[in-house]
Amino acid sequence: MTLDTLLIYVVASIALAVIPGPTMLLALSNGIDGGMRRASWGIAGASLGSVTLIAVVALGLGSLLAASELLFNAIRVAGVAYLVWLGVKLWRSDAADLGTALAKSAIEVRPHGRVALMRSLLVALSNPKTVLFFAAFLPQFIDIAKPQGTQYLLLGAIFVALDTCVMLAYAAAGTQAVRWLSRRGLKMLNRSCAAGMWLLAATLAFWRRPGT
Repeated sequence: MTLDTLLIYVVASIALAVIPGPTMLLALSNGIDGGMRRASWGIAGASLGSVTLIAVVALGLGSLLAASELLFNAIRVAGVAYLVWLGVKLWRSDAADLGTALAKSAIEVRPHGRVALMRSLLVALSNPKTVLFFAAFLPQFIDIAKPQGTQYLLLGAIFVALDTCVMLAYAAAGTQAVRWLSRRGLKMLNRSCAAGMWLLAATLAFWRRPGT
């Protein structure tokens, strides 16, 4: 892999990372409701999901998903249902005061952190589009004449690092929203995230694999 190829990959990964997706919306919402502490758990879950999906593609299992209509649709339906459910949760939630969130003890915060981690992990894993995207995107930067395992490791690490930085920015924006917006404004922002989840769910529900 040449330096030019790597630089192109970095630019493309940044462009893809900044596009709002369900994990980005969750990072923003977690930043609003629980500050950076809870958001960090969610970001860890989303990053773990990306690592898992990249490993799936590297092992060649992404082609299995692309070939199996039944498996693809099963994951797609599960992803749609989960995004709708998350949207309902966000719509009904009240934006907490930052002071209240920061005053919580570690014992109180930790379970919420685990919930945030699992939510983001499940969102990342229940979107078959992501697997197909990685299956189509990553191989374009792989030099088949050289060991592919280390190349996938490098490309995966770069993408996850960039994606994590963008999610941190979304989460930080959420914490600043808590500081500057009224409770009504925060509730509207949370509901905007919920609407975004439903829009993504609708997109996934009607999306079909290329060639079908």
